[in-house]
Amino acid sequence: MNQENNVINNAWEKVKLSRNINRPSSEYYINNISDKFVELHGDRCYGDDSAVIAGICKIDGISATIIGITKGNNTKENIKRNFGMPKPEGYKKSYRLMKYAENHNMPILCFVDTPGAYCGVEAEENGQGMAIANNLLEMSRLKVPIISIFIGEGGSGGALALGIADKVLMLENAIYSILSPEGFSSILWKDASRTAEAASVMKLTANDLKEIGIIDRIIEEPDGGAHNNRQQMTSTLKLIIVEELKKLMECNIDIILERRYDKFRKVGNTFD
Repeated sequence: MNQENNVINNAWEKVKLSRNINRPSSEYYINNISDKFVELHGDRCYGDDSAVIAGICKIDGISATIIGITKGNNTKENIKRNFGMPKPEGYKKSYRLMKYAENHNMPILCFVDTPGAYCGVEAEENGQGMAIANNLLEMSRLKVPIISIFIGEGGSGGALALGIADKVLMLENAIYSILSPEGFSSILWKDASRTAEAASVMKLTANDLKEIGIIDRIIEEPDGGAHNNRQQMTSTLKLIIVEELKKLMECNIDIILERRYDKFRKVGNTFD
């Protein structure tokens, strides 16, 4: 029983750390790992989405397209960023930048930190489901290397829409799941008080996901979490990104595409 309680508590602690308001955002990492970053706006159809920051950058001399779902560091910023919940125009902007990367033969970096896609009526009317599905389809066949990094919350299809990558990396205190533990316990058990238990059952921690093959690599955080030493976390992240980029860029694109296809076809086989 004690061991079971430890598992439950550990998973729930990870959830709380992933949501910490002081945790570095995608915007912070993009600005601090890039030697130079130029932000681009708009989906060329409807508007711009502040929950998604995207543009072109140089990292250690490597030109790349970089996209991140980002939260704010305070209430005012969170309102501006819609608390990290993208609308359709955010995913359409992401797709536009991905095609730009493909046309210019640049690798793509995605940073994910979202409780999920925005589920308002306006978003549904503007094609939220189609925007996410289109990203999944196109990312599966883009002819450039893709790396996705989960830095905080990774909720549902809103996170998956930037998660189809050749390398999926995850900070050790980040989470990635089909929905929130609160939603899971309320829907499946009709009991919101079992949220911590739900977190352990959902297998949403980096260690769980690495074990079942959903992610490729866990990135260690400073003691107590990434927010306790932002500079150290950023330096570690930059080194790993450059390392993974160089490996991918040495590979033939046909081999990359074949491996990407096989990678996601195999997801779930561990449960057979």
